[in-house]
Amino acid sequence: MAETSLSSPRARTKIVATVGPASSSLEQLGQLVEAGVDVFRINMAHGSRQEHETVVERIRETGSARNQALGILVDLAGPKIRLGQLASDPLICPQGSLFRIVRGDVAQQQDELVSNYPQLIDELEVGDRVMLADGTVGMKVVKCDADVVSVEVIDHGQVRSRQGLNLPGVTLSIPSLTEQDRDNAAWAATAGVEFIGLSFVRGADEIYDLKGIISAHESRAMVVAKIEKREALENLDEIVLAADAVMVARGDLGVEIDFAETPMAQKRIINTCQHYSRPVIVATQMLDSMHDSPRPTRAEVTDVANAVLDGTDACMLSGETAIGNFPIESVLVMNRIMLNTEKSLPSQPAREAPRFSDGVHPITAAVVYGAARIAARLDASFVVVATRSGNTARVKAKQRDFIPTVGISSSAATLNQLCLYWGIIPVPGLLHDSQDQVRDAVIAWGRQDGCLANGDRIVLVTGTGLAPLAHNMVHVHEVSE
Repeated sequence: MAETSLSSPRARTKIVATVGPASSSLEQLGQLVEAGVDVFRINMAHGSRQEHETVVERIRETGSARNQALGILVDLAGPKIRLGQLASDPLICPQGSLFRIVRGDVAQQQDELVSNYPQLIDELEVGDRVMLADGTVGMKVVKCDADVVSVEVIDHGQVRSRQGLNLPGVTLSIPSLTEQDRDNAAWAATAGVEFIGLSFVRGADEIYDLKGIISAHESRAMVVAKIEKREALENLDEIVLAADAVMVARGDLGVEIDFAETPMAQKRIINTCQHYSRPVIVATQMLDSMHDSPRPTRAEVTDVANAVLDGTDACMLSGETAIGNFPIESVLVMNRIMLNTEKSLPSQPAREAPRFSDGVHPITAAVVYGAARIAARLDASFVVVATRSGNTARVKAKQRDFIPTVGISSSAATLNQLCLYWGIIPVPGLLHDSQDQVRDAVIAWGRQDGCLANGDRIVLVTGTGLAPLAHNMVHVHEVSE
């Protein structure tokens, strides 16, 4: 089986793919990895615990068979408010028509709407907007009574039972972590996944709450804060600082705020993540037409390219790989767009000094920055970064230089987390006790991969132990017999 390689045409921007009926078999997972997937997403809003456990086992088996690091993102469903059972399915909502939101799970009349959130009627006020069916149907609250809220259709369309319900600008009492989320987070931590996504984040406290659950189960899983509410944009800096990674969840975000604001919100989120050295994922409808078509639209191609140009670390495929008819083709297309777009990015190491961020020693940040400059001057084949927690590799990723970078670690979990870091290629089995052993293992791997030959140079970033918790040594080696 193929192993991790510098020779394969994989983009530096990483690909996250959602696993579903169209992609959950061992054969399908292997094909997706070959096509360019770095991280697999498990959406906890769908499927059973047994199905999720099976998917985790298959992803691990896929990585082991290829001697390749693969990350797993468990995406918690969060407090998604949905319609209940409607009297008609679908329900036509003409412009200017009136509907009544009532308590209960099943609507009894044609003009009734019900939801899975019992407090909805108590928390709505006159003038509030109610968005249904991913924002395609819009309503406005015109009257509030004790047990009934009257709404008028502003944007006509049709809705179906159990579709999502968004309330832009409405302050809700529902917590971001439901009891089901807490149980799923505990399972994910125990299962050893690398990333856990927190939906509908509003503030940093919710992130620390989830981190408490994760640490209680002795897990090092990274929390991915999903930005999909206006409150999250208002508290963006504190959320990014509290989180380990961030997702621009454009589906609900584009409903919670004016869709016209979404492109600039995406750029702002990515810039904030760059400032604080946090990995960031752009998600939702990136290649949506490829559910049913082997080719994307021109607009979708431009969308992926713009995310790369904005500076995202990864792009995510949702239904395209979970339930679409062309999951492999979707990944191949995304990788192809990324590769072509990355050609236009600056090819020289960053001219400005690296930003020091929490979890990274200032000496380490400076040494990594210097190593990239040395590698560029010597035209080195690649840089090797040895890392325990992944923080050193995170600094290197955020420099955005085009020098190939191999990440090595004694921790399998760290290697799997490196799969989300831009431009970092995690390679298992190369970290040893001594500098000489590491160098020899790297050279042997490079020769086998075909990316190293006599006369080539490599740059290794490691530590001497003289500076506690810091990488303070750059080792340059020229390959010879």
